[in-house]
Amino acid sequence: MERAALIVEDDTEVGSLLAEYLRRRGFDPTVLTEGKDAVSWVREHKPDLILLDLMLPGPDGLTDPDGFGFTICENLKLDRDTNLIPIIMVTALGEQKHMLHGLQVGANFYLTKPFNLEQLNHAINNVNAWRDEVRRHGTAGEIHFQLQSDTEYLNELNHLLSSLFLHSGLSETQAKQLTMAVRELGTNAIEWGHQKQADRIVTVTYRIDAEKITIFIRDTGPGFNPKELPHAARPEDPISHMMVRDTLGLREGGFGILIARGLVDDLQYNESGNEVKLVKYFPRRNGETQPAPAEDKS
Repeated sequence: MERAALIVEDDTEVGSLLAEYLRRRGFDPTVLTEGKDAVSWVREHKPDLILLDLMLPGPDGLTDPDGFGFTICENLKLDRDTNLIPIIMVTALGEQKHMLHGLQVGANFYLTKPFNLEQLNHAINNVNAWRDEVRRHGTAGEIHFQLQSDTEYLNELNHLLSSLFLHSGLSETQAKQLTMAVRELGTNAIEWGHQKQADRIVTVTYRIDAEKITIFIRDTGPGFNPKELPHAARPEDPISHMMVRDTLGLREGGFGILIARGLVDDLQYNESGNEVKLVKYFPRRNGETQPAPAEDKS
């Protein structure tokens, strides 16, 4: 059975070549040479794959110097009905900042021109594996973001996540609470996990199912034991860490984990201590009970 695919590419020759390759892979491709109708087309046809150029004419007919494709991708990934459709960015924008921006707005793969068929085949296999895994997991939507260890990028991501939260079914208060928790623990990953080494990547995964939103924040640092943090606030004695921080010459703070715990329904670290899971349940309907949080292993 043929699967639908969309190619958004203003170079007709490149678009034709990509379409021919997708036909060989069992897809039924459609090519759009402008970006202005891409989002509405995807919402109507729900393709199984999108190959998205970035330097596209926008609604005004002019090519956005920042890449109109970024806006298309962001709009599709903010929409719960389309955020599981794999998007491969196929572009001549090869700078690191462009790749990071693409991943920040939810692209599943970033492929820089010129590329060969082996690289394209790898990209398609990669995003198909991602979608298959999400389907097996049973989630209604999942997006991965990767950002450099700089709070400026974290602020940009939080802006995007705030929009996602408000489109998800959370109340405005819940969305603000989850956004604050992500900011606190994302900052921890940057400052502690990566020691502010800007070239190291923090991965944030947004997952939504019928009853909750789950956020995973993972750094590439050595991790830590959450039970052994003398410089962090503890519920039983929230200010005792301040003397420890002063002795160690650390800035004032240390309340991040404690604050985050009070903002979400469940917070757990993995065994290594370099990934934290945040869970926020949707508002309960009348008569429904909220599932109990899993046992905290931290």
